[in-house]
Amino acid sequence: MSFILAEQRDNDRGDTWWKAYQRYVEENRGRFPEGALELVTSDWYFNFGDHRSPHDSWLEWSRLGEAAKTEQRSEARQSCLTVRLLGAYHDGYIELHYPVVYSLSLSAPNLNRGLGDWRYDEFRISDAGNLVHEIEWSSFEGDSRWLIEASDIWFEWIPIKSTAESGRP
Repeated sequence: MSFILAEQRDNDRGDTWWKAYQRYVEENRGRFPEGALELVTSDWYFNFGDHRSPHDSWLEWSRLGEAAKTEQRSEARQSCLTVRLLGAYHDGYIELHYPVVYSLSLSAPNLNRGLGDWRYDEFRISDAGNLVHEIEWSSFEGDSRWLIEASDIWFEWIPIKSTAESGRP
């Protein structure tokens, strides 16, 4: 069940969707992994006016990797994912790292002009107790959706230095 994605926001002009999500987070606080809990309880992550918020960001790249779980048996693999976004205000990059990815679904019906803007996202807990991060992209040619089930998420904000700050002409 989703709480704060387009379906809820577009069908309810009030803020009952946000209150329901806040209740969900509070009721499941002990089940959220540390990095995700830090994001969902922050005062900036879902604040579209904050430069660190992913809303309206653009995908720069994503990297899916698999590393050996142990040195002795390299066929035992573990997937991880890193996503880099150009922030909505174009003054920094957002990097989201999922250290262990259990499942991944990327749906993009048409990529002729890219994914478009990061529209809405939310974090939930799966029946198996894993973090679920659902992301909606608002593209030019139909909406796209990512569904990531992972152990946790780590967030990093990387400011882009202006030429004046960097000392370059």
